[in-house]
Amino acid sequence: MKIYDSVEQALSCVESGQTIMVGGFGLVGGPLTLIDALVELDVNNLTIISNNLGEKGKGLGKLLEQKKVKKAIGSYFTGNRDVGEAFQRGEIEIDLLPQGTLAESIRAGGAGIGGYYTKTSVGTDLAKGKETKVINGDEYVFEEALKADVAIIRAHKADQLGNLVYYKTARNFNPIMATAAKTVIVEVDEIVEAGELSSDDIITPHLFIDRIIVAQKILTKEGVVEHG
Repeated sequence: MKIYDSVEQALSCVESGQTIMVGGFGLVGGPLTLIDALVELDVNNLTIISNNLGEKGKGLGKLLEQKKVKKAIGSYFTGNRDVGEAFQRGEIEIDLLPQGTLAESIRAGGAGIGGYYTKTSVGTDLAKGKETKVINGDEYVFEEALKADVAIIRAHKADQLGNLVYYKTARNFNPIMATAAKTVIVEVDEIVEAGELSSDDIITPHLFIDRIIVAQKILTKEGVVEHG
């Protein structure tokens, strides 16, 4: 694990064609500093695994505007009208998953499980083309696990070893994404000395974290503001 002063250097492992997991629910709990730096990178044909693609012109919405997203895998794209319009124009592929299925597929990827059966989506368009199986008289749909080349996530605090604590609901998808990517980059409000975080509060152990930066942006009730 390494602490970076430069956001650009922290993202130096990102390449065109990769699959990137991005934490957050919309802008809440999203790695806004890392996303803005990703927008500035000369990369394209990305597959983004995230609950949604931000909002129009905000967060991952900026990346969509640049046409850098080849495919999006998530559960809630209607919050950004640009996503539907890009899909209708054939500019982006979308894999739509129920939100619990998205979370479980990421968790399974992090746990080393190839896939699992769930009742969710049985009999709907979301199950078309997927393997089904009857278990104890009930039909289930097989969902493959999700993994990524890189995960960019947001936490509240990290210690010098890379242990993470989160702030309330901003935890959302971040902890499970930290387990399911080859390289995990996290932005935090503050980096403290090892031993300062209560072991009871640590949600993501340091062994999952590769790179840390201090956030330059933070989401408030008034919107996204500079942090620091």
